[in-house]
Amino acid sequence: MSAGGDKMVTTGAETSNPRPRKGGWKNGPCATVKFGSASVPIYLSESKGRKRFIIAHYRDGKRLRQSFSDLAAAKKEAMFVAQRIQSGMQHVTDLKPHERDNYKKAVELLDSLGIPLVAAVEDYVQARKLAESESLTSMANDYRRVFKPLTRRATVPELVTELLAAKKQDGASKAYVANLKTVLTRFGVAFPGEILGISSSEIDGWLRGLNLAPKSRSGMLICVKVLFSFARSRNCLPAEQMTAAEQIKKMKVKNDEDISTFTPAEMSKILHAAPPHIIPILAIGAFTGIRMAELNRISWSAVDLERGIIELRAGQAKTAARRLIPITDNLRAWIEPLPRSGKVVRTELLHREVTALVRALNMEWPRNVLRHSFITYRVAKVKSADQVALEAGNSPSVIFKNYRELATEEQADEWFGILPKEGQWENTYQWDNRARIVTLPGQTDS
Repeated sequence: MSAGGDKMVTTGAETSNPRPRKGGWKNGPCATVKFGSASVPIYLSESKGRKRFIIAHYRDGKRLRQSFSDLAAAKKEAMFVAQRIQSGMQHVTDLKPHERDNYKKAVELLDSLGIPLVAAVEDYVQARKLAESESLTSMANDYRRVFKPLTRRATVPELVTELLAAKKQDGASKAYVANLKTVLTRFGVAFPGEILGISSSEIDGWLRGLNLAPKSRSGMLICVKVLFSFARSRNCLPAEQMTAAEQIKKMKVKNDEDISTFTPAEMSKILHAAPPHIIPILAIGAFTGIRMAELNRISWSAVDLERGIIELRAGQAKTAARRLIPITDNLRAWIEPLPRSGKVVRTELLHREVTALVRALNMEWPRNVLRHSFITYRVAKVKSADQVALEAGNSPSVIFKNYRELATEEQADEWFGILPKEGQWENTYQWDNRARIVTLPGQTDS
């Protein structure tokens, strides 16, 4: 540097006779700070009894002059300038001392995380925009509390496979598992990613996009809810929050199903034409109101003729509640002569024979007709919606609303008075499984 300190800092020695300055730079620099081959002089200036320590250097062709009230601060800044000059980073010297301290502290804090300062600032700015006025620390604590317990990030197809395997292992019915597979496979195709990232609006949009009737859409939603509950039990979704599927309100489905029943005469005609192997389906269905899916699950060990009850365990009932169904006198007459071992319904294919028999008798087989018939006549017989609700596994309000006063007590007596005819147990027919046609004795194949 020249004697006057007006040239860029160099490694040359300072001249001993600096050019005097107004206010007094006397006898050259009062101190020189060196780093490597770079050195920065510090000058003392006095004005009106006040001392100021001055460093001067050039950056981008412009002379910069900084003033300090004490020598230590001037030396600290001079060392910084010298270091930057030595490392070829002189342009960084435009930071003020307190700004430079903040910069160094920020770098030190991020060093332990291995995150560059720019990346950290970008993350902070984005998070600040998303959080708006919320505390980032508070939000991070909430996130940790909710999502930290999650043990895995599972995709929908992975969970569907696991759910189906678990249901089979738990003994769920084939029809139930098949329905789950059909619905959830479609769901997995629509949402192949992580289940954690699926929102309730996306599920609702998918269901509505299928253009199904409300009842069908409601049934599919139930399957999706089963999947999300399973995912939560496997720690793939937060335990303390409603799942995205649970946030969708249950659709109100208008019950357009007519309460179709058989008359006592029609039921007698069907039973009196039936061979022994399908009697359990017809008689137990007609005189207990048990659901066909429930009947398929029970064994003859659940039918206790001594106590006069059929026990439906919680795992076998649709409502997941244990149920004791009374055996009426006429039902006893229908099942007592039968061999009673193994499953009550030997194979679910027998239901095809039942409906084919009814068609062979030139009759219709409405949906849930045996259950509707039992409840209708049972209400007329015992005159208690509460009692029938317990026996049928339904709510008293549904029983009262849909089945009250549909039959007379006389008709109920006829229904529960249907007994086997003479020669009942010798009944036979021809069954064409491929065509699903029953041919009764005296009939010819059409």
